[in-house]
Formats: sequence, structure tokens, C-alpha cells
Amino acid sequence: MTTDLTRPGAPADTSHAAPARSRWGLLAQREFRLLWAGESISRLGSSVTSVALPLVAVVSLDAGPLAVGLLNGAVWLPWLLLGLPTGVWVGQLPRRPVMICCNLASAALFAGVPVAGWLGALTMAQLLLVALLTGTAAVFFNAAYQAYLPELVHRDDLIEGNAKLQGSASAAQVAGPGVAGLTVQWCGAAAGLLVDAVTFLIASAALLLIPGDREPVRAPAAPAPLRAQVREGLAFILRDRFLRSFLLYGASANAALTGYQSIAVLFLIREVGIAPGTVGLLMATGAVGGVVGAVAARPLCRRLGTARAVRIVLLAATPFGLLLPAAAPGPRVALYAFGSVVLVAGVALCNVVLGSFRQTYTPPALLSRVVATSMFANQATIPLGAVAGGALGATLGLRATMWIMTGLLVLCGGLLLASPLRKDRDLPAGPATSGRSGR
Repeated sequence: MTTDLTRPGAPADTSHAAPARSRWGLLAQREFRLLWAGESISRLGSSVTSVALPLVAVVSLDAGPLAVGLLNGAVWLPWLLLGLPTGVWVGQLPRRPVMICCNLASAALFAGVPVAGWLGALTMAQLLLVALLTGTAAVFFNAAYQAYLPELVHRDDLIEGNAKLQGSASAAQVAGPGVAGLTVQWCGAAAGLLVDAVTFLIASAALLLIPGDREPVRAPAAPAPLRAQVREGLAFILRDRFLRSFLLYGASANAALTGYQSIAVLFLIREVGIAPGTVGLLMATGAVGGVVGAVAARPLCRRLGTARAVRIVLLAATPFGLLLPAAAPGPRVALYAFGSVVLVAGVALCNVVLGSFRQTYTPPALLSRVVATSMFANQATIPLGAVAGGALGATLGLRATMWIMTGLLVLCGGLLLASPLRKDRDLPAGPATSGRSGR
């Protein structure tokens, strides 16, 4: 039984907002400005936590490598367990309240860590539970968040909206480790998690200031069983030549990216000779590329077309990843920084364009399921890539593994170049137009 409440093949356009006409773009619209500000602050807090949480385990609980590995894995485990059904559940609920509840739950969980530390009751079991539950909240939040943006802004402004959100997230990745370092140095490791808790509260307040949901959820009178609804969302992706190609690209590219990132610190210290204190600064250059790619997404798509922009950027940017394993002591250290900036800029631009395409292309009743399924596939390959990178690094050596993984990333770009977007100027507006997009 289908739950699609739109006309068959009708493009998804659930937003009641008019396209942005101000020179400030979407930032002139109060609703988007609140979402963007709240999420930017929250992403900064999450970037702080990515450093602070393992530091709490190491500094406060004297955790070893296995415990830290389990802690990092606990954050991603909910994607594997709940990624597919979450799309069904979120599709039957108002998006904004789901996002607010997830933020408040994460704030309470992170705030509980320093409180337990001050009381002398902090344990590794609590940290693992916090990682698992906040990871679960992230699964629900992201499924709702991706489906909420098309309700908040006009479909013509989705690329701009995603670009601004992606840009601020990349900027948070640049600033977050520095903020985390200062916070840990001045206030202790657990205080970094308190910073993240506060940012979640700020993001919740911003969402509360946005008027009620634009598109009421219209669940079918007799909903199909959970498994059938999950299967329906998966089938929609696998039958569609665009979504299927983009899913394959995202999953494989994530594996390759994680494969080299999992050994990047060791590579820079042992092969390139970078001092441990400056490794974080060098690795942060990639996040600068994320800001560049996000900023460039909208003007490039206007000038070249959405499909053509992705093609050209992939051809131009992805091969720069091969500069990373060519880095060496001395001036050749710059190869790593420059390659990271260009590579991540290309990845960020593709994320913005393809994410916006998915939001406009998918029928509204299936959007949360399509988003959750896509994110499930993309996140599932992250631990596989990390394990593969570590195993190859131990057997073949760090530099050889860097060459293999960055080479695989270049080949992943070929998956998109062999997809339906290889000829068109623009990606189609909806399934009904997928066979006649602009040339």
C-alpha cells in the first residue's frame, strides 16, 4: 500500500514561502535566519564535542585505545540499527517538534557528563550510553531536518539554503577544535560537553521562535506495516536512475574518504614529520575547503547548471586528492594542505547540489524515508572505510594506503560521471521530468 499523497510523478514542492528576492538572500527571511543561526551554533558545539568526548574518556577515566574506539563507534551505531525505520517514523510526525526534542535530549545527556564528573560518579558506561543516545537523537534529527528545509524555504532557494548551512558547518569544523582546546585547557575536558549542551539549548530556542509547521503531516488512514514502508522508500531509490547513482556515489566516496582520514594523523606525524601540536591545524584546512565549496555552489549552478556544475567540479577537484599522499617533510607539506582544500571544496559543493536535488525531486510523503535511507547507506560505509584504512596501513604502510584510498576517491567521482547527469545541463525538477531535463 502506497503512502504517497502527491500526484504520481509530481515534483515535490511543499514550501509555502516565496523565493528569496533580497540581496541578502535567505538571510533576509526570519524563519531561515533562525534555523541557520541555531544550527551554526549547534554545529560548533558538536565540533567541540568530537574532541572533548574522547578527551574526557582519556583524561578523566584513563581509557585505553579499545575504549576510545568503542566510544567513537557508539556514536555511529544508531545509524546502522535505526537508519531505515527512522525515515518512516519521522515521516508521520511534525518535523520541527522532532528536531526540538532531539536537541533537548542531547543537551540533557551532554550536561550530565560534567555533573557526574563533579560528583565523582562518572563512568565509562555513562560515556558509552551518552554516545549511543546522542547518536540516536542525531539519526532522528537529521531525518527531520532534511525534510524540514523544503517546508521552510521555496524550492528555488534550496541550493542557497543548503549552501549556507553546509558553509557554517564547515566553518564550525575549523573553529571547533580550537574552541575545544581552549575550553579543555581552561576548564577541563568535561566542560567541553557543557558547551555543546548550551549550543543545543540555543538551537532549540531558535526552532521554537519559528512559526508552526508549514506542511501538516497527513498520515494515511491505514498505514502500511513498518517493513513495507521502509521497502517502499528503498524501492523508490533503487528504481530511480538518479537517486540510485547518487546513493552509490555517496556510500563509496564516504568509504574512501574515511579510509584515508582514519590514518591521516599517523601519516602526517610519521611520514611527513609534522609535530603533533600542529597536525590539527593542518587537517583543519580541509574544512576551509568545505566553506569555499558551499559558497561557490549557488553561483556555479546558476552559471553552469546543476548537473554540469557537479560534473566540472568532480573532474577538476577530485584529482587534487592525489596530492595528499605526495606530501613530504619540508615545503612539500603544502601539498597536503592545498589538496585537502580543493578536494573538500568539491565534495562540499556536490553535497549541497545533490542534497538539494533530493529534497526537490522526491515526493513529500517519501522524503523522510529517502533521506534516512540515503544517510543510512552513507553512514554505514564509514566504519568499513575506517577499518579498511587501518588494516591496509598496518600491512602495506601509511603512504601506500593513502595512495590507494585517494585513488579510490578519484574513481568514485567516475560513478557520478557515468550517471544520468553526464549529459544534462540541469538536474530534473521531479521524476516526471527526469527524461527531459535541460541540455
